[in-house]
Amino acid sequence: MALILLRPLMPLLRVCGSSIFAFIIWRLIKRLRALNSPLTHILGPKKEHWLKGNYHRIFKDGLQYNLDLVQKYGGAVKIYALLGQEQLYISDPLALHHIIVKEQNVYEETDMFIMSNRLIFGEGLIATLGEQHRKQRKMLNPVFSLANMRGLLPVIQPIADQLRTILNAKIPADGSVVEVNLLPWLSRGALEYICQAALGHSFNALDATKGNEYLEAIRRLAPSTLRLIFLRPFIPMIVRRLSLYWRNKMMDWVPGDALKDLRHVVNVMDTTSKKIFTEKRATLENEGFVGIAGNRMQGKDIMSIMLQANASSSSDDRLTDSELLGQMNTIIFAGFETTATAICRIFWILAQKQDVQARLRSAIRKAKRDYADAQGLSSPWEDVELPYDTLMGLPYLDAIVRETLRVYPPTSLLSRTARQASVLPLHRPIRSASGEMISSIHVPENTTLIISILASNHNKEIWGEDASEWRPERWLSPSGERLPLGDGEGNSTNGASLGVKNGIKYPGVYGLMMTFLGGGRACIGFKFAEMEIKQVLATLIPQIHFALPASTDRNGHVKEIYWKMNGLQVPVVRPPAGDNVTAQVPLDLRKVREQDFVVN
Repeated sequence: MALILLRPLMPLLRVCGSSIFAFIIWRLIKRLRALNSPLTHILGPKKEHWLKGNYHRIFKDGLQYNLDLVQKYGGAVKIYALLGQEQLYISDPLALHHIIVKEQNVYEETDMFIMSNRLIFGEGLIATLGEQHRKQRKMLNPVFSLANMRGLLPVIQPIADQLRTILNAKIPADGSVVEVNLLPWLSRGALEYICQAALGHSFNALDATKGNEYLEAIRRLAPSTLRLIFLRPFIPMIVRRLSLYWRNKMMDWVPGDALKDLRHVVNVMDTTSKKIFTEKRATLENEGFVGIAGNRMQGKDIMSIMLQANASSSSDDRLTDSELLGQMNTIIFAGFETTATAICRIFWILAQKQDVQARLRSAIRKAKRDYADAQGLSSPWEDVELPYDTLMGLPYLDAIVRETLRVYPPTSLLSRTARQASVLPLHRPIRSASGEMISSIHVPENTTLIISILASNHNKEIWGEDASEWRPERWLSPSGERLPLGDGEGNSTNGASLGVKNGIKYPGVYGLMMTFLGGGRACIGFKFAEMEIKQVLATLIPQIHFALPASTDRNGHVKEIYWKMNGLQVPVVRPPAGDNVTAQVPLDLRKVREQDFVVN
C-alpha cells in the first residue's frame, strides 16, 4: 500500500535523490578535483561559499566587482559556480572573437539556457542550436533589414507621440515642475512599440485604465523567472529525465506560487500569440498581402513580413508554425525590458547633465527645422517627423545612444559551453598560478564560459583610459561629425581608430562594442531597438525638460537614483528615501523654455 501511495512521487524523489547524490559525490572528490582540474593554473578570486562559489558576486549588484576582476586578473579569470564548478570569465577581445565568430560551432549556448527558453518561449532563435538556428536566422535577417525599418518608422511614430501627450498632460499648465516616475511609462511605451512592430497588434499598453492579461503576463515574466533562478541549473536534468506529464505534476507539488505563476504567464503568452498568429495567417491566405496591409500597420509589422517571407520560401527553408510562434514570443520579450531600461538610463543621464540635454535638444530642433524647410512644411518644428535616415544620422543623438549602450549595456553577461575541447588564444597574456605569462588556454569539453559584455565595453586598451567614463564626444570628430570606426588594421579615413587598437577589436555587431554581441547569435533586432530609442528621444526632448528629483520624502531625504547591475540593469531609489528594491526612475518634468537650448 505504501508503495502504491508513493508511486506518483517517484519522479520527484528520483530528481531529489539525484541532487543529493551529486552533492555527496562532490564532497567526496573535492580534493581530487582541486588537484587535477585543467583550470588550476588560471587565477581568479577565492571561492566564497561551498554551494554558490563566487558566481553570485558577478550578478548581485556586481558592476564594480566585474570591473575589478578584469583589472586584477586580466581578460580570462576563473570563477567558481554552483557546487564548486570552475568556469572561465572572458573579456579578452581575441578570445571572444574565437568564441562568438571563428569557433561559434564549438562554443554554443548552454543547455540550461536553451532548454529554459524553449520551455518559456517555444522554438525561437534563443531556444535553438545548429542547423535549426541557422535556418531561422536566414529567414529573419531580411525581416530586420534597413528597408523594412525605414518603412516601419513612420507607422510607429504615433506611439512616441502618445507617450509625449501623456507626459505633457502631467505637467502643470503654469510651467511648474512635477515629479514623474518615468520607468512604468517608458516600459508601457516599449511594450506597445514591440507589440505593434512585431505583431501588428495594439494592446493599448499606454492606456493605464485598460487592463490586458497578455500585457500583464509579459510584465510578470522577468520577475517570475528571477524568482526561480535557483532551479535553472537543474532544468536540463529535469527535462531529460521527466516526461511532460511528470514535469507538470512536479510544478504542482513544488511549494509556493512561483512555478504556478510562471506557468500561468507562459500559458497566457502562448494562447494569445496563437490567436493573433492564426488570425494573421488567415488574412494572408484569404486576402493576400493587401488584406494585411489594410490595417494601420500597412503590413509593415515584423510578423506580416515574416509570414510573407515564409510563404514564399522553399519547403526546405520554410519554418514550422511552432518556430514562427517561438519567434513572436522571443522578439516581444527581448525587445521590451532591455529597451525600456536603456531609454530610462539615457533620460537619467540627461537629467544629470543639463548641458548635454540642451545640446541634444538644439541638435534635434535644427534637424527638424532644416527638414521642414527642405520639404516646404509649415507645421511647427516640434511636430515635424524626421525620416529614418535623418533620424539615425544625427551625430550627437547617435553619440549619446552609442555611449550609453557601451558604458551601461542592458545585459552585462552571457554564457557559452564548450561542446568539444579547444584552445582559446588571448590577445593580452595573463599571469598563471605558477607566475608565468600564458597567451592561450586549454578549454576542456563541457567547460562553461562567461562572456563579460560589461568588462569588454570598459576595456581601457580599446576604449582609452577613460573607458568607464560616459563621454559621448569620443564618437565625434572635433567638428561634431560622426567619427568613423577603425577598420581591421586600426585605421580610418581620418586617422582615428575608434574601437580598434593595434588591429585588435571586439567582434560586436554594433559600433565594435559587445552590447548586442556578434557572430551568428548577435541580437537580430538591434536596428529596431536603436531606432525606437532615437525616435522616443527625438519626440520627447524638444518639448519636455528633465531634471533629477528636487523634492524629498516626508523626512526631508533626497531621492537618490541608483542602478543595480543584477545581470540586467535595475534602477532603484536608495535608502532612506527609497527601499533599494522597487524599480523606479523618478525625475522632475516641466515644459521646455527657450533657455533650455544651447545659446549660439
